[in-house]
Amino acid sequence: MQILFPKTQMDFKEMIMKIFDQNRQIALCAAGTTVALLGLGVVYKYMRQEKKLTRVGVVTQLLVHPMKSGKVVSVETAECLRMGLKYGELRDRHWLVITEDGRMVTGRQQPRLVLVSLSCEGGQLCLNGPQMEELRVPLHQPSNAVVDCRVFSVDVQGRDCGDDVSDWLTRYLESDKAVRLVHFEPHLKAQRPSEKDPLYPKDEKVAYPDAAPIMLMSEASVRDLNSRLDSDVTVFQFRPSIVVSDCEAFTEDTWDHIQIGQVEMKRVVGCGRCLFTTVDPETGVITRKEPLNTLKNYRMTDPNQKTAPILGQYYTVKKTGVLHVGEPVYMITY
Repeated sequence: MQILFPKTQMDFKEMIMKIFDQNRQIALCAAGTTVALLGLGVVYKYMRQEKKLTRVGVVTQLLVHPMKSGKVVSVETAECLRMGLKYGELRDRHWLVITEDGRMVTGRQQPRLVLVSLSCEGGQLCLNGPQMEELRVPLHQPSNAVVDCRVFSVDVQGRDCGDDVSDWLTRYLESDKAVRLVHFEPHLKAQRPSEKDPLYPKDEKVAYPDAAPIMLMSEASVRDLNSRLDSDVTVFQFRPSIVVSDCEAFTEDTWDHIQIGQVEMKRVVGCGRCLFTTVDPETGVITRKEPLNTLKNYRMTDPNQKTAPILGQYYTVKKTGVLHVGEPVYMITY
């Protein structure tokens, strides 16, 4: 075997430099591999964190409010989607009464709206109210106009439900000015709650709720409130999506991450209560006093809601699924 030696000092230096460069590349590759393996180890350790479920209550009611401020629909089971509860064709707060210039109309201005029931049967939208004939119109009217409207300060859109519905609602409310009904469709502009409250994720979207897709409260919290009132109120006065029992009053304030069946939800903020709580859901009469005044005496508990008393909690849906009355509610910790 013939061994070749460098002929000059310059050749010798070049050979040494090549060897050094090769070794440096090997060292850098080794270091990179080590960092990558360490990173994978951290990710694996995080993914392997044990998920602990603590039972905190049980679902006693699932409540869908198809029309904002309209009559509640109580169901035994419902799909829990990113934008709220769904039961058949009914989706929570996906219909909205508006003025002709697009401003929302709610039970705060028209308390008798709480007596209007909206249902869907055989491809038809059905409206019923006291001393009113039932109205049926096609549920889907794709040729109707898309209307720009506002829920509080947030822009949103809806498909107009037609002149027959407008006439029916205007007569029922005995309004001097015409009102209209719009329906939210998936491709239309939705509300982004983060536009008015940075506590919400930026990708969160809802149709016509005040804020979040889900509002949860406990029966015990309402019982505690009733112990301070002259006349009892029910959970229907507060329009939650999910009602929970088998827990202490106001413990829902601490349930930051919950699971019901396969559904997972994260708490965002307490539900600040307003004048709408003083509308009786059975009569459509507004008192403008109770239970709001009593709540203000002892439930100014959330620094993020400085001017409103808290009853119930707003949640976003992190994992969708089907909910059933009777299912246990678990708090998730790691």
